[in-house]
Amino acid sequence: MAISIKNVIVLGLLALCAGVHAHSDHHHNEDEEIILTQSKKEELLLKWEQEWGFSGVSTFAHMKTVKCLIEPDERYDIAVIGAPFDTAVSYRPGARFGPRAIRAASGRQLPGTSYNARAAINPYKSWATILDCGDIPITPFDNALAERQMYEAFLELGTRPAKTTSAPNDKGIGAGKPKLVTLGGDHSIALPALRALYQIYQKPITVLHFDAHLDTWNPVRYASYWLSEQSRFNHGSFFHIASTEGLISNTTSAHAGLRTRLTGIDDGDYTNPGPEQGFMRIHADDIDDIGTSGIIDSIINRIGLDPDQPVYLSVDIDVLDPGTAPGTGTPEPGGWTTREMIRILRGIEKLNLVGADIVEVSPSYDNVGETTALAAAQVVFEIITSMVKAGSGRDLGGWYGKKDGEVFEGGKGKDEL
Repeated sequence: MAISIKNVIVLGLLALCAGVHAHSDHHHNEDEEIILTQSKKEELLLKWEQEWGFSGVSTFAHMKTVKCLIEPDERYDIAVIGAPFDTAVSYRPGARFGPRAIRAASGRQLPGTSYNARAAINPYKSWATILDCGDIPITPFDNALAERQMYEAFLELGTRPAKTTSAPNDKGIGAGKPKLVTLGGDHSIALPALRALYQIYQKPITVLHFDAHLDTWNPVRYASYWLSEQSRFNHGSFFHIASTEGLISNTTSAHAGLRTRLTGIDDGDYTNPGPEQGFMRIHADDIDDIGTSGIIDSIINRIGLDPDQPVYLSVDIDVLDPGTAPGTGTPEPGGWTTREMIRILRGIEKLNLVGADIVEVSPSYDNVGETTALAAAQVVFEIITSMVKAGSGRDLGGWYGKKDGEVFEGGKGKDEL
């Protein structure tokens, strides 16, 4: 039977309308699914997002972890990076396990419960994007290769644009640049870090070094006869090498917490001319005479608060007394307490930090309470707090949020409490 052109057109229109209606239903169903999925996600977050200090994957402070070295588009303002390397030590090895121990010890630093009362800020819930970038895969078989791996990793991570390109207080030489906090590893990791920072900032770096030992030894101290180019790279000579390479500012750098024995029969390690003599020295015993406030003032007076001078903070956990921090490779009796160290770190929060490390945590020598790793995790918390607070763009006050001129409850100032 013949079908007229008119009927064909009508049938076509009906089919088109049916198709449009079906397509409309498809979009409607998709929208409903999106709404339901979002609602389900919100419900799941309410039920299961919470973590306890003892639960979850062991990242630093339960922060998001990303293998930043293989994610070139990843952005952050502060990155925690592990450097599990310890084949340049002179006494007890084991610091390759330091990053793992420090992360585990940071378990109670849950982002939602980490308001730092002394700084009046929660560093994990402020403006900064903070990531745990995992570990650098450092070879344990070739120290020259290991040093190059660390240098290239620090340079790669330190040259990316910061996540917050216009931070609240984005000024000075560090503007727009991310900051790295490295979990060591033995102390030799500071040399590739300084080499990378020198490339990034194109000027000598001020070093604030907390340690029982000088770490400026001329490499011949260890083996004047059996000496090779590679044996020069160790955890006691890296500042000597950095000084000879022009990486360190010789007018603003400082050691603090020193109590080491020297070589020979006199104080030549202190007085012999050399490139490593550009550090001001603060001895562990000085705290008995001038207190923590005196230590803080000495550091600030030496280093200054110049926003155009980059400062690298390097903390060897053996600056603490082995009575409270036994888990380290070269323990020295007579060190500072954890409380004193934290107080000093809290007092230097205005320094222009562009990077930091915490090194020489060797968990195999720690006690059952893991007090060494716990102290190291607290050091990292204080450092990150200071970095975030410095970039906040607000006057949050000093001790416990106290502003200049204010008094505490009862009309007493901080010196009276």
